[in-house]
Amino acid sequence: MRCSANEAVLSPGPASLNHETLQRRRRALQAGFFLLFLLAPALDLLRFDLHEAQLWFLGQRWSLGIDAFRAGQLSSTEVALSILFKAIVPALLLVGGFLFVAWRYGRLYCGWLCPHFSLVELLNEQLWRAAGRRSLWEAPSSPQRSRRHALLFVVTALGFGFLWSITLLTYLLPPREIWGGLFSASLSANQARFLFIAWALFSAELLLARHLFCRFGCAVGFFQSLAWMANPRALVVSFARERAPSCKGCEPQTDACEDACPMRLQPRRIKRLMFSCVQCGQCLQACDHSHTQRGSAPSLEWRVGVDALRETLRQARQGDGRDQPPAGSR
Repeated sequence: MRCSANEAVLSPGPASLNHETLQRRRRALQAGFFLLFLLAPALDLLRFDLHEAQLWFLGQRWSLGIDAFRAGQLSSTEVALSILFKAIVPALLLVGGFLFVAWRYGRLYCGWLCPHFSLVELLNEQLWRAAGRRSLWEAPSSPQRSRRHALLFVVTALGFGFLWSITLLTYLLPPREIWGGLFSASLSANQARFLFIAWALFSAELLLARHLFCRFGCAVGFFQSLAWMANPRALVVSFARERAPSCKGCEPQTDACEDACPMRLQPRRIKRLMFSCVQCGQCLQACDHSHTQRGSAPSLEWRVGVDALRETLRQARQGDGRDQPPAGSR
């Protein structure tokens, strides 16, 4: 990585962090955040108890003082200040910081932390081993077939769909009540109905529309993408078009960068056609691996700052001509 006062370049070359090391770190962050997501309600790190209409945060009851105000224990000024500093200011800081990171670096939360995207990648790989494709909505790119992996794919989707529905309910009701009721078969009718409906919906989404939800249905991802698109200097995957002819010999399969993308995007397209890119770096790793085997420089690299601005301006000058797939793509 080379940084200066005005620009920084993230490149898959020897001077940058090795792609395999980067991916291991990304996987570790994903695994850690995944566990945090599952355990947060049980540890009272974050949940809202519908029984008490009470928010729990970092093991403490998060109160705005409204009940104390009604009981005459706080003045109107004190409760107004409590609402300001316990609700409005933290919310603005959280949303503002989140959008600033997205404005500068894109959908980093999606690609590096989001529990759902972790499942997208896991299920994509299982489907690849089962049917030679990473989505049911695309043609197979490999002749491999495996009934064992197909069964594993279905079981994993159903299992995590059920876990997702339980976890969601524990964010709204006491986890001990939900897990205890589940193991003792004493859930209320409404709780059981919620779990069954949520399980069906989550499982269907994981089986059929994992990346499609990330691209078109997730509001968190959508607003990150909007912030990213508004910044011409933001981190972007750049394609060295002058080396496009080298894509013709791509290994281990044609268009390895596209095949590696969990979001099923085409990384060599212009930025506005990469609207839902999650900056996971898997296309860069595939490109680097393919070109290294053939003794040539990779065609894809991360760029940010002034270099990203140059890339954006170059794309604007080329206009729609850049929209066409580069030489060597299918």
